[in-house]
Amino acid sequence: MDSRYERLAATLVEFSMDVQPGERVMIDGSSIPDEMAIALMRAVRRRGGRPTVRISAAKLKRELLIDGDEEDFQLAGELELAAIEKVQCYVAIRGSSNVYELSDVPPLRQRLYGEKMKAAHDYRVNKCKWVVLIWPCESAAQLARMSTEAFSDFFFRVCTFDYGRFCPGMEALRERMDRCCRVRVVSPGTNLSFSVEGMCAVPCGGKCNIPDGEVFTAPQKESVEGTIAYNVPSMQRGICFENVSFKFKKGRIVEATANDSATLNAILDSDDGARYIGEFSLGLNPHILTPICDTLFDEKISGSLHFTPGQAYEGIADNGNRSQIHWDLVLIQRPEFGGGEVYFDDELIRRDGIFLPDDLRQLNPDQLLKQE
Repeated sequence: MDSRYERLAATLVEFSMDVQPGERVMIDGSSIPDEMAIALMRAVRRRGGRPTVRISAAKLKRELLIDGDEEDFQLAGELELAAIEKVQCYVAIRGSSNVYELSDVPPLRQRLYGEKMKAAHDYRVNKCKWVVLIWPCESAAQLARMSTEAFSDFFFRVCTFDYGRFCPGMEALRERMDRCCRVRVVSPGTNLSFSVEGMCAVPCGGKCNIPDGEVFTAPQKESVEGTIAYNVPSMQRGICFENVSFKFKKGRIVEATANDSATLNAILDSDDGARYIGEFSLGLNPHILTPICDTLFDEKISGSLHFTPGQAYEGIADNGNRSQIHWDLVLIQRPEFGGGEVYFDDELIRRDGIFLPDDLRQLNPDQLLKQE
């Protein structure tokens, strides 16, 4: 067995989920090597946990969606909820030989399927210890414009990072976010302001997503005003969206454009909450510097932020927005991507991706990587 599989399994089981004796763990794999699933099972058992495994593939999901009807999707959602209610921990590793596998599934079918799966998704997010990541397959390497070997090396280096290094700086950033009333974001094509007064901030240092490295909160739902121009491509429903831009009035997205504006607006019309923002987050991972067209990586890019249409995290950083959509769209503010500034209550917190206050400098890449 590749020793990197064992290191990754140990990170996910011991650190991310912190599996305890007797806890049931669902291992949800999509197009991953059998050896990775075995490494996870063994890691769970070493902690005294009880693993169960489910293996699927993107082609099978497409087949379900392309010809399924509402009754089929309802049953799938009920079965998923029944399964997730029986476990305390959940780890999903998602690979695919073709990231565009769902691109020809009609949007209305994908929307209906999302509606039927929402109860299971919400239970998993709110009631389980969970962690989600991709697998470094050929299609992911192609999106990243890297060889398969180079991408695999990058993947394991990032995913087995010592996430404990984030803790002191993340705590300082969390405290500042908690005290903050108003945020302003300025970049080329972006002049955005919103209130976070009364909202709590949440540090993410390897407990739910791998790779990780962000601190997030949520804006007051109707406080967002201005415009934002994202500069990172994003996959959604099998389509790669580029040059996404939003205009807000009283918190609502009133104008939305992209390379495929019609489909973009169809997604935002999925439900009432899809045109409001459910999350604001600053990305911090020093190993992730350029987009690879995978949200789990791109939203953690050092010097980035994401501003997310759709569902807020219930009971965590919760502004009350509810939606089947949660779309982490990313803006990088480092100089090579156009630069930018983030202000908390008129204090300049970050310029061109670098934190300026003394208590936050430990989150800058040179500090996080100093002892590697």
